[in-house]
Amino acid sequence: MAQKSLLEYSSMQLPPSEIREPKEVSPQAIEVSMKSEKKEKVRKRTVFPPISPENLPPSYFVSATYDGRSRKAVLKLYEPISEEIYFWSDNTGHKPYCLTNLSPYDLEKIDRLMNHEGFACFESQEKFDPLLDRNVQVTKIIAHDPLAIGGRPQGTIRDIIPEDFPGVSDTPIEPEDIKVWESRIKYYQSYIFDRKLSPGMIYKVKNGDLVPVILDETEKIIAQLKTIFKDEPAEELQFVEDWARLLEYPAPRFRRAAIDIEVFSPISTRVPDPRKAEYKVICVSVYSSDKQKRVLLLERDGVREGNEHLPIDVKFQYFKDEADLLRAVFEVLWDYPFILTYNGDDFDLRYLAHRALNLGIKKSEIPIEVGKRVCLLKYGIHIDLYKFFFNRAIKIYAFKNRYRDVTLDEVGRGIIGVEKIQLEKTFAELNYTELARYCLRDSEITFKLTSYEDELAMKLILVLARISSMPMEDVSRQGVSRWIRNFMHREHRKRNMLIPNSEDILAKKGKTATTAIIKGKKYKGAIVVEPVPGVHFNVAVMDFPSLYPSIIKVWNLGYQSILCPHPECRTNIVPDTPNWVCTQKRALESLLIGSLRDLRVRWYKLKAKDKSLPEDLRSWYNVTQGALKVILNASYGVFGAASFDLYCPPVAEATAAIGRHSITQILIHAEKVGIKVLYGDTDSLFLKNPSKEQIKELANWTEHELKMGIDVEKVYRYSVFSSRKKNYLGVLEDGTVDVKGLTGKKKHIPIFIKDAFNRMKERLAQVKSPAEFQKAKKDIANIVRDRYLQLKRREWENISELAFHVVLGDDLHRYTKTTPQHVKAAKILKESGVEIRGGDLISFVKTIREPHVKPVELATKNEVDVEKYVAYLQSTFEQVLDALGLSFDEIIGLTKLERFLA
Repeated sequence: MAQKSLLEYSSMQLPPSEIREPKEVSPQAIEVSMKSEKKEKVRKRTVFPPISPENLPPSYFVSATYDGRSRKAVLKLYEPISEEIYFWSDNTGHKPYCLTNLSPYDLEKIDRLMNHEGFACFESQEKFDPLLDRNVQVTKIIAHDPLAIGGRPQGTIRDIIPEDFPGVSDTPIEPEDIKVWESRIKYYQSYIFDRKLSPGMIYKVKNGDLVPVILDETEKIIAQLKTIFKDEPAEELQFVEDWARLLEYPAPRFRRAAIDIEVFSPISTRVPDPRKAEYKVICVSVYSSDKQKRVLLLERDGVREGNEHLPIDVKFQYFKDEADLLRAVFEVLWDYPFILTYNGDDFDLRYLAHRALNLGIKKSEIPIEVGKRVCLLKYGIHIDLYKFFFNRAIKIYAFKNRYRDVTLDEVGRGIIGVEKIQLEKTFAELNYTELARYCLRDSEITFKLTSYEDELAMKLILVLARISSMPMEDVSRQGVSRWIRNFMHREHRKRNMLIPNSEDILAKKGKTATTAIIKGKKYKGAIVVEPVPGVHFNVAVMDFPSLYPSIIKVWNLGYQSILCPHPECRTNIVPDTPNWVCTQKRALESLLIGSLRDLRVRWYKLKAKDKSLPEDLRSWYNVTQGALKVILNASYGVFGAASFDLYCPPVAEATAAIGRHSITQILIHAEKVGIKVLYGDTDSLFLKNPSKEQIKELANWTEHELKMGIDVEKVYRYSVFSSRKKNYLGVLEDGTVDVKGLTGKKKHIPIFIKDAFNRMKERLAQVKSPAEFQKAKKDIANIVRDRYLQLKRREWENISELAFHVVLGDDLHRYTKTTPQHVKAAKILKESGVEIRGGDLISFVKTIREPHVKPVELATKNEVDVEKYVAYLQSTFEQVLDALGLSFDEIIGLTKLERFLA
């Protein structure tokens, strides 16, 4: 039977089927039927919370939290037919807990523990200790609520035990010998692990119990996938199957709305403080998946209607009272299961919540839960896309660096080709339709960032939630290290393994053997092949798609396997180090990362390119392989980061050492087959004009000898290398210019210099031959010289071209230890009578006299410190000029001696 499109399941209705025993969480097969018709209905929420009925059709587990009143874990289930969220509360009696190496006998001596209001009881358990490589006895300390375990500044169970036990112990004991484990895991995450639940997957409620759903058609695909891995060891095959089940199950269509707010500010450069929320909300726009385009406007005296043209389907609503406007916005937040914002955690939702309280709206009417760093929703799921696109791994591996800064304007332009509307007036000067058009564009961009390429971003968040076992809100806000930590914790719990504290790993296996070349590093890092200076045409960049994940898999690297206690493993030495790796047991890191790597390479990358599959299915596979790439490519950086919970220095050291060894072996073989290597950096090699046969031979040799894949990542029309490492530029066939070591990327560079830098890139993109390259060098020299002469002659058109723009992070009186330049400029503004607050945008220029900065509004042409700007011009261009074989000093006509004396 042909596989159904995954998206057909987005409107599935599954008839009743047999039920597992209550509270059992292993998968359950049920019959699937399709229903695509959906009746439009008026949505009016009358009951909160929307408690799940005794029997709920198949729904997606999208979030989890803890209800302090009922003292239960609560799951949010998105039912795709009604497009509503239902709350399901735990019915298993699960409680918060932590583990300790102290016995119940010892613990009973601690009065503060026994009398703690949150303490419930003890249980003795046996766990496998991966650092000792044996089973150990531990005591499970069960509490009534999570805050009793940890989360308060003091007086928690995890603090009381090491503080008090040395004073009541029968024998002397050092505090570091008193262990408390698993006390810092969020309760709802602990619940998810223990119940073996999978966020993002499909469940139904049957007679009040939460039951996983199995789709027969998807299970057939998983069985087919398993045949590809049939020769793998049983342990690895199980991991492949577990991952595949998470990755093959379909995604729903997400009913969602993007919102954006505009706030009146008496000073145009001031960003209103969302915690004070002292100014009026004057406009809110809503752009939704069910074709709603709404603009809610506050009526204000003296504001004209305007005649800006907006789409005919945009609905305007005017409000005389601001509180009524906010209540209308809150109806949207109570209605839609998914709410999208761009920086809503720090501004939009935070401002709305505080403003509502200021206006006397009851807290119970406000659908926003304001936290220190996030704003969540009482009903639905809030996705702050700023946090998602800010994630470096998402930016690089999922969206291929299509945006540089993480502003809505830059991300919108880079991903969907839609920019913010540029205003030439302040908000106070805009008429209603101008304001509406501006505000609606922001929510339109926010929404379309999730509808682009068949809802790629929403599906990516769902897939990452499944892989990491995290709620969608968490996975969209947190980095790769949290994702990897989470699925490592999940696998420890699944195998009854003790999750070690980071200090335990460091105490047992914290030393490295190699010497770092770079100051401040703990061990010797990746290899960098010396560049061949000059311009080179037709340069192929060969990339190990998963160099470090491959190393982790092939070499069985992990905190448990490195420096294992088995004498017979000590001959399995890591190249260039004295460290050894276990040959008897597979490390969790090796199994998890290795199986993900193999799934991506041997299934998902191929399926994403398989044109025999329906387009929507190929789209899903492309999302999935992209999600895997994000995690795999970031995994080495995570395992090698001292901030990672399971950080083990010898593992990071071994990964880098094997990487150096592998690159060196490939370099030797490349020379043997006649390929000239121009440069090598970490996991990429730059090859000069290689033939297809040479590339194929090198790839085959690498796969056979090193058990690693190597692919052509991109081909530069030409590349230019200087004698410096990590400093080159390359131009792709489409004219895109890549520059490594690029100062011009910095967002605070004045527009006077940035425009010249962009002109240089545009000129480089036009070059198609060596002869054209020589002409381009002259043109670039002229661009730099012209800018230099304009500076020296003070011939800029407007002094604002020289301005640096920096937001004031706090009120002026809080800057006591240091006084950054923008703060100095802000103080000058304040002295001139301008009201200044945290959040204001400060624009300033560099000046000759103390304090060497001045607000752009107050500065004159003759006060500008031209030499400072010449230095900025040089630092912005010199890396590129060096690669081009040009000298900044020679371009501007200075000899080295003159520059020294200047």
